[in-house]
Amino acid sequence: MPGSSDAPPKPAPGPESGAQSPPRRAPTGITRLAPSPTGALHLGNLRTFVVNWALARQRGWRVVLRIEDLDTPRNKPGATDEALRVLRWAGLDWDEGPFVQSREPRPHREAMERLARSGLAYPCALTRGQIEAAASAPQEGAEGHEVVFPASLRPPLEPRAFDDPSTSWRFVVPERAVGFVDEFAGPQSRCPARTIGDFVVWTARGQASYQLAVVVDDARQGVTHIVRGDDLLDSAARQVLLIEALGLAPPPAYCHLPLVVGADGRRLAKRHGDTRLTRYMDMGVRAERVLGLLGAWCGVEAPRSGERGPRRERSITDLLAALALSSIPRGAIVFTAEDEQWLLGG
Repeated sequence: MPGSSDAPPKPAPGPESGAQSPPRRAPTGITRLAPSPTGALHLGNLRTFVVNWALARQRGWRVVLRIEDLDTPRNKPGATDEALRVLRWAGLDWDEGPFVQSREPRPHREAMERLARSGLAYPCALTRGQIEAAASAPQEGAEGHEVVFPASLRPPLEPRAFDDPSTSWRFVVPERAVGFVDEFAGPQSRCPARTIGDFVVWTARGQASYQLAVVVDDARQGVTHIVRGDDLLDSAARQVLLIEALGLAPPPAYCHLPLVVGADGRRLAKRHGDTRLTRYMDMGVRAERVLGLLGAWCGVEAPRSGERGPRRERSITDLLAALALSSIPRGAIVFTAEDEQWLLGG
């Protein structure tokens, strides 16, 4: 994978499209672009990255690029290089990185040791089936990936030595609501004890889970603003609990955007056709055409606030000048057959 946090960070190369970021102001915050090499970037991913980048450049935030590669069984060879190529093709740049999560495991382990010593985490070798069997009314999270962990399965809580990194460890979730104000989604109140229960913070692969790693790395890299899809609103509540448990800085400011979905209302995926950015690139579709569709989804030049705008080619500079959170539709953004036809020149 290119780039390493072992070397001093340096600015990214200029965008291949020729677009240039505006003159930099004194930074007022830090945000991060965080692609994962578990698959190819698609149109929905790029929409979020473009909004994140534009807000950063409009507001004077520094941009950190971080490769979140801890889901090692699902990582795809070459996916990191491919993601960097897509981001540069679209005209995005960054101020630090790319940092690669798996290359710096020590801070993750130190955080895990602290949770264990504090009696806030415990080893758990139970299988998914055992957890489901113990739950009186099992519930599943988004896309069916997570099962609620019943408190009845929690062992006695006590300080522990983190001496078994090859076993999963779970975080002790307090029975209380977590509140925060999201810049786009508004005031939020979530109770992870009821929606997920004690969740995994260390995996049997000997690595931190996403929830723990992202909290530790955001704190280490000074991230103050997070812009991402609203499928991670529940994760924000879990991460706030971890930030508090580890005694880290105040939680970052969150901005969760509506997902891009297919006609069936489910998040954009292979079932909706091939929406990989590399597919469009290889077919010769211009970045300005893709950015034009993203601008329409974000309500640029829409007749009324919160509606789709017209589809027309735009540069990243055009979007930087025109994009505003207040114009983005509040509901999910549907990728239609007409959108696909327009992208391909129809």
